[in-house]
Amino acid sequence: MNSGNRSTGIGLFLAGIFLVAVCQAGIAATVSTHSLTTHKSKSQKISESQHARRRMHHLAHARATTAATTTAHTTLHARHRYYERFYTSSFAQDITEGDVSTGEDPIVREAAIDALGGMNGTVVAIEPTSGRILAMVNQKLALSSGAQPCSTIKLSVALAALNEGIITKETEVRLGGRYHMNLTMALAHSNNAYFEALGRQLGFEKVSYYAHQYGLGELAGYSIPGEQLGIYPNEEISSKLGGVGKMCSFGEGVSVTPLQLGALVSAISNGGTLYYLQHPTTPEEIADFQPVVKRRLDIAPLIPEISDGMEGAVEFGTARRLRTNFNEEEVLGKTGTCSHAGTRFGWFASYAKTNVGHIVVVVFLEGGRPTFGPKAAEIAGLMYRNLYDHNFFMAKPTLPSNTATINQLSDPR
Repeated sequence: MNSGNRSTGIGLFLAGIFLVAVCQAGIAATVSTHSLTTHKSKSQKISESQHARRRMHHLAHARATTAATTTAHTTLHARHRYYERFYTSSFAQDITEGDVSTGEDPIVREAAIDALGGMNGTVVAIEPTSGRILAMVNQKLALSSGAQPCSTIKLSVALAALNEGIITKETEVRLGGRYHMNLTMALAHSNNAYFEALGRQLGFEKVSYYAHQYGLGELAGYSIPGEQLGIYPNEEISSKLGGVGKMCSFGEGVSVTPLQLGALVSAISNGGTLYYLQHPTTPEEIADFQPVVKRRLDIAPLIPEISDGMEGAVEFGTARRLRTNFNEEEVLGKTGTCSHAGTRFGWFASYAKTNVGHIVVVVFLEGGRPTFGPKAAEIAGLMYRNLYDHNFFMAKPTLPSNTATINQLSDPR
């Protein structure tokens, strides 16, 4: 091989060695640089341009909005799927077992039993001009410690607000924005916001005073075996539970018995006399029956103020289901629906206002979803229908009145 060829070969050989070295160095540099960069990224701060900062802010805001929307959608979906669970049956058998009915009016009792049917509840019928219990079906429940009165408490609150001069039946109470309502419509439609507003304006002391005046928190009966007290708390419930507003809108923290509610509605029916309720159990007790007055309530001028609302409840409001069964006579009343600890309550307290006298009917139901105030009103309608068909609304001799000692509660104001 000549010298020129040898020089060329040596040059190519050296060039190859050089390229291999460069490639290895490049690979080594690449790995080393990546490792260093990864290590430094944990401690170094990256300086961003103003444009980048705006972009990141925009993306963060977009993610927050998306997350909020997703959370709201999930919450709404969960709320939509939520159903209150009830553990008490709305239906029962043998509800009259153990009832003492010897001294009751047989027509009224049969009408009540037929109207109640298989519902888990009680019906109490009272002669409001004497306080005599004409029928008490399912006495175990009627004489129990009672239950939350739900919206029937609105009757007591309405009378208290009227007595204090806070409202008349035409007074428009502002309920937010441009929305206003008067007493008649608030009673007819059982508006909670209206009565919460009244309760807050009255304050607990006045609300409590009038509630006790109207017989809540004390025995309604006169020596009725087995009768229990309801509960009216000595102080306002906590603000977490709604305070006095919730006490006045649907009776939160209060327990009322069917007898207590019946005695109050009887006083509204008769013009202001709160009678002790009596339940004759023998023919002799019927023959010797004398009314006993607990106290006179100063509500006679106020009764016309609440009557339109109680009538409206039956005509077009929460108790209108009564009219599907009975519309021959005027009926005034108030419904109530609420629940506690897995049991739903349905109340309806009413009186039929006829030309030959009045009768008070209180229906109280316990159970689940089928149990509510309008159902109680429907049952009362069936009872009034049964009474009407059996000629109950006929002229009868009136019982003598009793001027017993009147026990007035002291006014704390």
